Amino acid sequence: MSMEPFATLEQLKARLDWTLDEDEERSGAAALEDLSGWARYYGRPWPDPLTAPQLVRTMVLGAAVRYMRNPEGYTQSRAGDETLTWSELGDRAGSVHFNHDEIRALTSMSGKTSLLTAAISTWNSRPRPDAGYVPVAGGGKPFPMFSDPESPW
Repeated sequence: MSMEPFATLEQLKARLDWTLDEDEERSGAAALEDLSGWARYYGRPWPDPLTAPQLVRTMVLGAAVRYMRNPEGYTQSRAGDETLTWSELGDRAGSVHFNHDEIRALTSMSGKTSLLTAAISTWNSRPRPDAGYVPVAGGGKPFPMFSDPESPW
């Protein structure tokens, strides 16, 4: 099941300063699909592009424009001795991708966080046994039972 991209090829064309040929159109459409998939991975599924924040569409288009302007990921090129240099992208050079700031923004918009959360309580404190605790035969300490009100499991 393929989901609709967050941006259209027409929106991408409007941000580029040249007319795309057939191969570039195909590459641009594929880039929009790939970036939309990555946006859903880093953010939320957003099955309907209209429910996603506008900034998601903006980031997908921005990354697609960046890719279309420099599909090989070169940062330097010299004609004389044919020197080509790639950036620190490593194996991502020449592929559609979001940069670290864009990934952080997508993650933030989704409510995801890379922080670890844990419950904190004071030393030697515990809730008092009540109806939410399971009694233990033989004088053992009761333990908490947390259940879903709709299902015992």
